[in-house]
Amino acid sequence: MSKQQESRSGQPGKPERKPDRFVDEKRSLDLQDRRLAAVLTGDGLRSAGELARDLGVTAPTVRSRLKALLADGAMRIAALVNPSRVKGLTVALVGITVTSHRDLGDKLNRIAALPAVHWAAVVTGRYDILVEVVLSEDIGDLYRFMDQDLSGIGGIASSETFVVMKARRKWLLLPSGVRERLAGGVPTTSAERGEAQ
Repeated sequence: MSKQQESRSGQPGKPERKPDRFVDEKRSLDLQDRRLAAVLTGDGLRSAGELARDLGVTAPTVRSRLKALLADGAMRIAALVNPSRVKGLTVALVGITVTSHRDLGDKLNRIAALPAVHWAAVVTGRYDILVEVVLSEDIGDLYRFMDQDLSGIGGIASSETFVVMKARRKWLLLPSGVRERLAGGVPTTSAERGEAQ
């Protein structure tokens, strides 16, 4: 067992799961973790046995490393969607300027938690926060996001929206609001199904 594992959780062998999905702490990946991440990025459906063979380790090693990476929030395995190949999706970038930089991290967390948000980041340059949203093709969805969801955050001085007309190498992890709509109300996560995580 590594000292890093013990110090994170306080208990030998049990990595601590971060309760807040927006924790800013970064984890260092060793060579084996980086290799595992690289191979899974190419094909997330590979079995532990296939990964073990290609990485030169045992299948239990792959499973335990993968379990630790998932528990730490350093990795997530999910289906990605190409929005240019799926009807009914609109992607937009929103540049946001806030009235005050006080509690910028809290604003970022609140914006990132909105159902249509794919990702949100504090950035340098003209805007304070840059957000990518995924919505239906109906322009009314974009209007509702700007008028209701985003304005409900408060403290926003201005925003500028850029609808993505065409993109290359663009794969999306669908935000919760879009997953629910596409699934027709069927729960899409273990939390939504009421399963223990």
